[in-house]
Amino acid sequence: MSYLGVGVSPGNVPVYHGSNLKAVDRRVRVAELVLRGFISGLAILSALLIGTDTQVKEIFSIQKKAKFTDMKALVFLVIANGLAAAYSLVQLLRCILSMIRGSVLFNKPLAWAIFSGDQVMAYLMLAAVAAAAQSAALAKLGQPELQWMKICDMYAKFCNQVGEGIASALFVSLSFVVVSAISAFSLFRLYGENKRKNSGRW
Repeated sequence: MSYLGVGVSPGNVPVYHGSNLKAVDRRVRVAELVLRGFISGLAILSALLIGTDTQVKEIFSIQKKAKFTDMKALVFLVIANGLAAAYSLVQLLRCILSMIRGSVLFNKPLAWAIFSGDQVMAYLMLAAVAAAAQSAALAKLGQPELQWMKICDMYAKFCNQVGEGIASALFVSLSFVVVSAISAFSLFRLYGENKRKNSGRW
């Protein structure tokens, strides 16, 4: 059956919707490419800000050096940022290859692997940022009940640079949440396509 030159059959989507799906797919791939590049850059920046941060303070003629390895939460955050940067660079290369070839390069096992990897990285980064933020809050505010002093009063420069690194890592974790949503869309769309194909059979 045909109306106004658009082919329609019961249970099928009109033909002109195909171009809309391609446009949506193109936008999704561009968004994923940009986000993964953004994640890689910010994760590297965060790791460098925290990993290279040191400050020497002289207390009663004794020099004491503050560095990120003094706080296990910061070590965890640097490692998590390194993993996030490496993972995102690999996925960025996949996105670039996909756009060059003009194909999605997706099958169900690959889509599941990407979706699972994005989920793991999102949770890992959120956990690392939460742990580092808690440690930073203790360093900034202290804990009078336990007689823990405000370390940031002594190492202001060190704390400021750590704060910048944690802020960058927070953006990385939020970006991973968005990327996870995109990979979920790409995964479950494959199942939607199968349903459309099956519904078109007589």
